Amino acid sequence: MIKQINQDMMCELITQAANSPRLRQNLNIHPAPEDGVQRLAIAMEPGTYVRVHRHPHTWEMLTALRGRFLVLIYDAEGNVTDRLWLGAETRLLEIPANTWHSVLSLDEGGVIFEVKRGAYQPVTEQDYLPGTPPEGDERVKVTLEWYAKADVGDAFAA
Repeated sequence: MIKQINQDMMCELITQAANSPRLRQNLNIHPAPEDGVQRLAIAMEPGTYVRVHRHPHTWEMLTALRGRFLVLIYDAEGNVTDRLWLGAETRLLEIPANTWHSVLSLDEGGVIFEVKRGAYQPVTEQDYLPGTPPEGDERVKVTLEWYAKADVGDAFAA
């Protein structure tokens, strides 16, 4: 069976994200969480929070289907080592396994496409950068503002 994401599906996904408390919504292309390759579109509105995290078990490939996203890469101490503009200068990126990263949605109606190897594994607490606030924490707004202006060499400070 051929799988596709058409404009109507993206518009519905964007509407769901805009109406979600988390300001994001995913559409899985893979048939089940146990699938060997995870493939999903994620509508991400500005203001959604992607905590600095890593995937020890897999690389992660990202491309923008619509909109622009700021992807920050960090070292183990929380220093920004790379600042990538996905959907602008960068069309596709692959983040190596065990690499700390965060994503900031810059445009309303943004949709990112993600591919990861292996069955779905939720991010565990040990795979969030220490000192980064959890979702729902009062420091999230300040963290998002920091993401927007963080430059290579800047250190994350809670």
